[in-house]
Amino acid sequence: MSSTTLPPPHPDRLLPADPATRELARELLSCVESLPIVSPHGHVSATMISNDTAFTTPADLFVSPDHYVTRLLHANGSSLASLGVGVAAEPHEVWREFCAAWHVFDGTASGTWLVAELHDPFGIDDTPTAHNADQLYQRIMTRLGEPSFRPRALLDSFAMEVLATTDDPLDDLSAHRSLRDDATFACRIVPTFRPDAYVNAHAAGFVNRVDRLIDEASEGRSGYDGYLAALRHRRQFFIDAGAVAADHGVRTPLSLRLDRSSATSLFERLRRGDVSRDDRDAFEAHMLYEMARMSVDDGLVMTVHPGSLRNHHPDTFAQYGPDSGHDIPIAVDFTTSLRPLLSDFGTEPGFHLVLFTLDESTFSRELAPLAGFYPSVYLGSPWWFLDAPDALMRFRSAVTETTGFSRYGGFVDDTRAFCSIPARHNVARRVEASYLARLVGEHRLSLARAREIIVDVIDAAPRRAFKL
Repeated sequence: MSSTTLPPPHPDRLLPADPATRELARELLSCVESLPIVSPHGHVSATMISNDTAFTTPADLFVSPDHYVTRLLHANGSSLASLGVGVAAEPHEVWREFCAAWHVFDGTASGTWLVAELHDPFGIDDTPTAHNADQLYQRIMTRLGEPSFRPRALLDSFAMEVLATTDDPLDDLSAHRSLRDDATFACRIVPTFRPDAYVNAHAAGFVNRVDRLIDEASEGRSGYDGYLAALRHRRQFFIDAGAVAADHGVRTPLSLRLDRSSATSLFERLRRGDVSRDDRDAFEAHMLYEMARMSVDDGLVMTVHPGSLRNHHPDTFAQYGPDSGHDIPIAVDFTTSLRPLLSDFGTEPGFHLVLFTLDESTFSRELAPLAGFYPSVYLGSPWWFLDAPDALMRFRSAVTETTGFSRYGGFVDDTRAFCSIPARHNVARRVEASYLARLVGEHRLSLARAREIIVDVIDAAPRRAFKL
């Protein structure tokens, strides 16, 4: 079915097919390919890095934690249980199933990343198959036993300068504090305040989590006032530990301004369970507004990741829990949904709001115009289902004519798949080089200016948007 040799990643991969434009792209890529990685949004565990915990098996490294991989294998007949999603599975069997289905990743972004991951740092030049799965497993296991393949050494080899994690507001952040105080480790690991579990009024267990938040962090206050005080207190705790951002994985970007009396009444009815679905939506929208107010006050960058209907398949959610591969994008509205928030805070000095989307139709219709007016708004890079080469190019083409390059928030890898981080950033750099090469080739931009721009969008943009 396929060659047994896995060709090494081609030096011109993802660059334009036209020879003249490709040559320009090569030159532009050379300006950024070796720059350090600044990753302002991701999901790698700080505890794993702090403890320098060795990766256990190829299955744990490449398959089970990566829902890009497991969801497509599931669509092609694998069970999530056999892939180790949410349950224990024999790692050799997980790996064999993955290798036997290698062909399903042809043409996908995951396939591009996986090829790069296997070649560098593992030196694998054989196409995974059912026949060589055990051999590849042992080769990778041998490498995982080497000191150079522990998390800290790998981050050094990735040229990782900044890596953001995503953390629960009540996390003690001890791993982050340990890393910050370790003079032997150069990479800057920063926590990110993720309050979803304490503001998503639809989620099971919401009231219990809110009660715990108030008990642990309100400094003696109660009710709605105690709830807001606890959120502010924990945000400051994160800032003291090095956090630069608060991330909001909301279903929609709806914002709502409620007066204190109405908000207090709604909050108390939520705690009693005396509310409708619309009431729960209203509370979440109001809290997105309040989170913006807090970001104006304390300076945390506000990132908003809307547009996913979480846990689409009820039986899968019941058996395997969240983040098991069946979150599905939905259409969203930014222009009217964010108007209350932006009306009050959109021109506040120092407020940074980075907007992400899973709905490509919003690139040029809503996001670019918003970022092209409001000084607070930055364009988040395509993420999740859209962090693929063609989608990244569609994004760049759709927004640049309105905003130029200055309103971009920088690429985010948004991943738990540790070894895919450099592969994902390399793809983004190649896309930017290809886009700029076309502008130069069409005489819309000078080559000298394109060299400056690519360094800015790859390196300066995330530092600027995330205040790094």
